Amino acid sequence: MGMTGTHEQSLQAVVAKRAVIWHELECGAYRADMALWRELAHDARAEMPPGAALDIGAGSGRVSLDLARGGAKVTALDIDPVLLGALERRAGSTGIQTVCADARDFELERADYALCLAPMQTIQLLGGPDGRIAFLRRARAHLRPGGLLACAIVTELEPFDCTAGGPGPSPESVRIDGVLYMSRAVRVALTRGLVRIERERSVLPAEQREPPGAPSRERNVIELDHLSAARLHREGSAAGLQPAGTRTIAATEEHVGSLVVMFRA
Repeated sequence: MGMTGTHEQSLQAVVAKRAVIWHELECGAYRADMALWRELAHDARAEMPPGAALDIGAGSGRVSLDLARGGAKVTALDIDPVLLGALERRAGSTGIQTVCADARDFELERADYALCLAPMQTIQLLGGPDGRIAFLRRARAHLRPGGLLACAIVTELEPFDCTAGGPGPSPESVRIDGVLYMSRAVRVALTRGLVRIERERSVLPAEQREPPGAPSRERNVIELDHLSAARLHREGSAAGLQPAGTRTIAATEEHVGSLVVMFRA
Protein backbone atom coordinates (compact mmCIF):
# COMPACT_ATOMS: atom_id res chain seq x y z
CA MET A 1 0.00 0.00 0.00
CA GLY A 2 2.83 2.35 0.89
CA MET A 3 4.61 1.71 -2.40
CA THR A 4 1.38 2.14 -4.37
CA GLY A 5 0.56 5.38 -2.60
CA THR A 6 4.07 6.71 -3.14
CA HIS A 7 3.94 5.79 -6.82
CA GLU A 8 0.56 7.50 -7.25
CA GLN A 9 1.79 10.63 -5.50
CA SER A 10 4.91 10.69 -7.66
CA LEU A 11 2.83 10.29 -10.82
CA GLN A 12 0.46 13.05 -9.75
CA ALA A 13 3.43 15.34 -9.07
CA VAL A 14 4.81 14.70 -12.57
CA VAL A 15 1.43 15.36 -14.19
CA ALA A 16 1.00 18.58 -12.20
CA LYS A 17 4.50 19.77 -13.07
CA ARG A 18 3.94 19.13 -16.75
CA ALA A 19 0.57 20.91 -16.69
CA VAL A 20 2.31 24.06 -15.44
CA ILE A 21 5.16 23.69 -17.94
CA TRP A 22 2.76 23.37 -20.90
CA HIS A 23 0.71 26.33 -19.71
CA GLU A 24 3.80 28.49 -19.31
CA LEU A 25 5.27 27.35 -22.62
CA GLU A 26 2.10 27.98 -24.63
CA CYS A 27 0.78 31.07 -22.83
CA GLY A 28 3.34 32.50 -20.44
CA ALA A 29 5.56 34.26 -22.96
CA TYR A 30 2.74 36.30 -24.52
CA ARG A 31 3.22 39.98 -23.74
CA ALA A 32 1.43 41.93 -26.50
CA ASP A 33 -1.61 42.54 -24.28
CA MET A 34 0.25 43.51 -21.12
CA ALA A 35 0.50 47.22 -21.80
CA LEU A 36 -3.29 47.48 -21.97
CA TRP A 37 -3.87 45.54 -18.74
CA ARG A 38 -1.30 47.73 -16.99
CA GLU A 39 -3.03 50.86 -18.28
CA LEU A 40 -6.44 49.69 -17.07
CA ALA A 41 -5.04 48.63 -13.69
CA HIS A 42 -3.28 51.99 -13.32
CA ASP A 43 -6.57 53.79 -14.01
CA ALA A 44 -8.32 51.63 -11.39
CA ARG A 45 -5.63 52.45 -8.80
CA ALA A 46 -5.94 56.16 -9.62
CA GLU A 47 -9.65 56.18 -8.75
CA MET A 48 -10.84 57.49 -5.42
CA PRO A 49 -10.95 55.20 -3.57
CA PRO A 50 -8.53 52.95 -5.45
CA GLY A 51 -10.10 49.79 -6.82
CA ALA A 52 -8.97 46.18 -6.87
CA ALA A 53 -8.63 44.05 -10.02
CA LEU A 54 -10.13 40.62 -10.69
CA ASP A 55 -8.20 38.42 -13.17
CA ILE A 56 -10.40 35.72 -14.73
CA GLY A 57 -8.65 32.62 -16.05
CA ALA A 58 -5.49 33.68 -14.24
CA GLY A 59 -3.67 30.38 -14.78
CA SER A 60 -0.19 30.42 -13.28
CA GLY A 61 -0.18 34.21 -13.01
CA ARG A 62 0.98 35.72 -16.29
CA VAL A 63 -1.17 38.85 -15.82
CA SER A 64 -1.86 38.76 -12.08
CA LEU A 65 1.80 38.70 -11.06
CA ASP A 66 2.71 41.55 -13.40
CA LEU A 67 -0.11 43.79 -12.17
CA ALA A 68 0.49 42.98 -8.51
CA ARG A 69 4.20 43.74 -8.82
CA GLY A 70 3.16 47.09 -10.28
CA GLY A 71 1.13 47.90 -7.18
CA ALA A 72 -2.34 46.61 -8.05
CA LYS A 73 -4.44 44.69 -5.55
CA VAL A 74 -5.33 41.52 -7.48
CA THR A 75 -7.67 38.58 -7.06
CA ALA A 76 -6.72 35.71 -9.39
CA LEU A 77 -9.52 33.30 -10.32
CA ASP A 78 -9.08 30.04 -12.21
CA ILE A 79 -10.76 26.65 -12.37
CA ASP A 80 -7.44 24.76 -12.29
CA PRO A 81 -5.99 24.28 -8.77
CA VAL A 82 -2.63 23.11 -10.15
CA LEU A 83 -2.04 26.34 -12.04
CA LEU A 84 -3.21 28.42 -9.08
CA GLY A 85 -0.79 26.50 -6.88
CA ALA A 86 2.05 27.56 -9.17
CA LEU A 87 0.83 31.15 -8.97
CA GLU A 88 0.76 31.02 -5.16
CA ARG A 89 4.32 29.73 -5.02
CA ARG A 90 5.48 32.61 -7.20
CA ALA A 91 3.37 35.32 -5.59
CA GLY A 92 5.71 36.00 -2.66
CA SER A 93 4.69 39.18 -0.88
CA THR A 94 2.57 40.55 -3.73
CA GLY A 95 -0.65 40.02 -1.77
CA ILE A 96 -2.44 38.23 -4.61
CA GLN A 97 -5.58 36.43 -3.47
CA THR A 98 -6.28 33.21 -5.39
CA VAL A 99 -9.72 31.69 -5.89
CA CYS A 100 -10.37 28.29 -7.48
CA ALA A 101 -13.77 28.58 -9.13
CA ASP A 102 -15.65 28.39 -12.42
CA ALA A 103 -15.97 31.78 -14.13
CA ARG A 104 -19.65 31.04 -14.80
CA ASP A 105 -20.78 30.67 -11.18
CA PHE A 106 -18.22 32.18 -8.81
CA GLU A 107 -19.24 34.02 -5.64
CA LEU A 108 -16.64 36.19 -3.88
CA GLU A 109 -16.80 38.07 -0.60
CA ARG A 110 -16.29 41.47 -2.18
CA ALA A 111 -18.46 43.06 -4.85
CA ASP A 112 -16.60 46.33 -5.34
CA TYR A 113 -13.91 45.53 -7.91
CA ALA A 114 -13.03 48.47 -10.11
CA LEU A 115 -11.66 46.23 -12.86
CA CYS A 116 -12.34 42.72 -14.12
CA LEU A 117 -10.10 41.25 -16.83
CA ALA A 118 -10.63 38.16 -18.98
CA PRO A 119 -7.40 37.92 -21.03
CA MET A 120 -6.28 35.40 -23.69
CA GLN A 121 -9.72 34.46 -25.09
CA THR A 122 -10.92 33.10 -21.74
CA ILE A 123 -14.48 34.18 -22.56
CA GLN A 124 -14.39 32.02 -25.71
CA LEU A 125 -13.85 28.90 -23.58
CA LEU A 126 -17.12 29.09 -21.64
CA GLY A 127 -19.30 26.83 -23.76
CA GLY A 128 -21.32 29.19 -25.91
CA PRO A 129 -23.69 32.10 -25.25
CA ASP A 130 -25.25 30.65 -22.09
CA GLY A 131 -21.84 30.25 -20.48
CA ARG A 132 -20.71 33.71 -21.56
CA ILE A 133 -23.84 35.42 -20.27
CA ALA A 134 -23.53 33.53 -16.97
CA PHE A 135 -19.97 34.87 -16.63
CA LEU A 136 -20.98 38.39 -17.64
CA ARG A 137 -23.66 38.40 -14.93
CA ARG A 138 -21.18 37.21 -12.31
CA ALA A 139 -18.68 39.86 -13.38
CA ARG A 140 -21.35 42.57 -13.13
CA ALA A 141 -22.31 41.33 -9.64
CA HIS A 142 -18.72 41.77 -8.47
CA LEU A 143 -17.98 45.16 -10.03
CA ARG A 144 -18.72 48.41 -8.26
CA PRO A 145 -20.91 50.95 -10.09
CA GLY A 146 -18.90 52.25 -13.04
CA GLY A 147 -16.39 49.40 -12.77
CA LEU A 148 -14.81 48.16 -16.01
CA LEU A 149 -14.93 44.68 -17.53
CA ALA A 150 -12.45 43.97 -20.36
CA CYS A 151 -12.55 40.70 -22.35
CA ALA A 152 -10.01 39.70 -24.99
CA ILE A 153 -11.34 37.81 -28.02
CA VAL A 154 -9.76 36.55 -31.21
CA THR A 155 -11.81 37.01 -34.37
CA GLU A 156 -9.33 36.33 -37.20
CA LEU A 157 -7.68 32.91 -37.33
CA GLU A 158 -6.45 31.44 -40.59
CA PRO A 159 -7.05 27.69 -40.88
CA PHE A 160 -4.09 25.42 -41.64
CA ASP A 161 -3.14 21.77 -41.29
CA CYS A 162 0.41 20.43 -41.06
CA THR A 163 -0.47 17.20 -39.24
CA ALA A 164 0.90 15.22 -42.19
CA GLY A 165 4.32 16.81 -41.78
CA GLY A 166 4.02 19.91 -43.94
CA PRO A 167 5.37 23.35 -42.98
CA GLY A 168 3.76 25.14 -40.08
CA PRO A 169 4.55 27.36 -37.10
CA SER A 170 7.86 26.86 -35.34
CA PRO A 171 7.64 24.94 -32.05
CA GLU A 172 7.94 26.65 -28.70
CA SER A 173 10.46 24.88 -26.50
CA VAL A 174 12.10 24.96 -23.10
CA ARG A 175 14.65 22.73 -21.35
CA ILE A 176 14.02 22.08 -17.66
CA ASP A 177 16.27 19.81 -15.56
CA GLY A 178 17.76 18.43 -18.76
CA VAL A 179 14.37 17.53 -20.26
CA LEU A 180 13.30 19.22 -23.49
CA TYR A 181 9.64 20.21 -23.80
CA MET A 182 8.28 21.29 -27.20
CA SER A 183 4.83 22.47 -28.24
CA ARG A 184 3.78 23.18 -31.81
CA ALA A 185 0.45 24.24 -33.31
CA VAL A 186 -0.25 21.72 -36.09
CA ARG A 187 -3.84 22.45 -37.08
CA VAL A 188 -6.45 25.20 -36.91
CA ALA A 189 -9.89 24.22 -38.19
CA LEU A 190 -12.93 26.46 -38.44
CA THR A 191 -16.22 24.65 -37.91
CA ARG A 192 -19.74 25.86 -37.32
CA GLY A 193 -19.52 27.97 -34.18
CA LEU A 194 -16.05 26.78 -33.13
CA VAL A 195 -12.35 27.27 -33.77
CA ARG A 196 -10.45 24.04 -33.11
CA ILE A 197 -6.74 24.49 -32.31
CA GLU A 198 -4.56 21.37 -32.16
CA ARG A 199 -1.07 21.26 -30.70
CA GLU A 200 1.50 18.51 -30.63
CA ARG A 201 3.41 18.30 -27.37
CA SER A 202 6.71 16.45 -27.22
CA VAL A 203 8.94 15.51 -24.30
CA LEU A 204 12.54 14.40 -24.83
CA PRO A 205 13.95 13.06 -21.53
CA ALA A 206 17.51 13.86 -20.56
CA GLU A 207 18.71 10.30 -21.13
CA GLN A 208 17.33 10.47 -24.70
CA ARG A 209 18.67 13.87 -25.64
CA GLU A 210 20.84 12.34 -28.40
CA PRO A 211 19.53 10.28 -31.36
CA PRO A 212 18.16 7.68 -31.73
CA GLY A 213 15.99 8.43 -28.71
CA ALA A 214 12.45 9.36 -29.75
CA PRO A 215 10.39 11.93 -27.85
CA SER A 216 7.05 11.01 -26.32
CA ARG A 217 4.18 12.87 -27.97
CA GLU A 218 0.64 13.85 -27.11
CA ARG A 219 -2.03 15.88 -28.84
CA ASN A 220 -3.70 18.83 -27.09
CA VAL A 221 -6.95 20.32 -28.44
CA ILE A 222 -8.61 23.61 -27.51
CA GLU A 223 -11.96 24.74 -28.91
CA LEU A 224 -12.84 28.43 -28.94
CA ASP A 225 -16.32 29.78 -29.60
CA HIS A 226 -16.64 31.93 -32.72
CA LEU A 227 -17.38 35.38 -31.32
CA SER A 228 -17.56 38.93 -32.64
CA ALA A 229 -17.31 42.15 -30.66
CA ALA A 230 -20.84 43.10 -31.70
CA ARG A 231 -22.27 39.82 -30.45
CA LEU A 232 -20.39 40.05 -27.16
CA HIS A 233 -21.62 43.61 -26.64
CA ARG A 234 -25.19 42.37 -27.16
CA GLU A 235 -24.67 39.59 -24.64
CA GLY A 236 -23.18 42.05 -22.17
CA SER A 237 -26.23 44.28 -22.53
CA ALA A 238 -28.44 41.26 -21.85
CA ALA A 239 -26.43 40.67 -18.65
CA GLY A 240 -27.04 44.25 -17.46
CA LEU A 241 -23.70 45.77 -18.52
CA GLN A 242 -23.14 48.95 -20.55
CA PRO A 243 -21.01 48.53 -23.71
CA ALA A 244 -17.87 50.69 -23.48
CA GLY A 245 -16.19 50.19 -26.83
CA THR A 246 -13.22 48.09 -27.89
CA ARG A 247 -9.44 48.24 -27.90
CA THR A 248 -7.09 46.50 -30.32
CA ILE A 249 -4.08 44.36 -29.47
CA ALA A 250 -1.76 44.14 -32.46
CA ALA A 251 -0.55 40.87 -33.91
CA THR A 252 3.02 39.70 -33.31
CA GLU A 253 5.20 37.32 -35.29
CA GLU A 254 4.04 34.47 -33.05
CA HIS A 255 0.46 35.47 -32.22
CA VAL A 256 -2.60 36.80 -34.04
CA GLY A 257 -4.09 40.12 -33.01
CA SER A 258 -7.13 40.37 -30.77
CA LEU A 259 -9.88 42.74 -29.72
CA VAL A 260 -10.64 43.72 -26.17
CA VAL A 261 -14.38 44.22 -25.68
CA MET A 262 -15.20 46.49 -22.74
CA PHE A 263 -18.22 47.16 -20.52
CA ARG A 264 -19.16 49.36 -17.57
CA ALA A 265 -21.20 48.08 -14.64
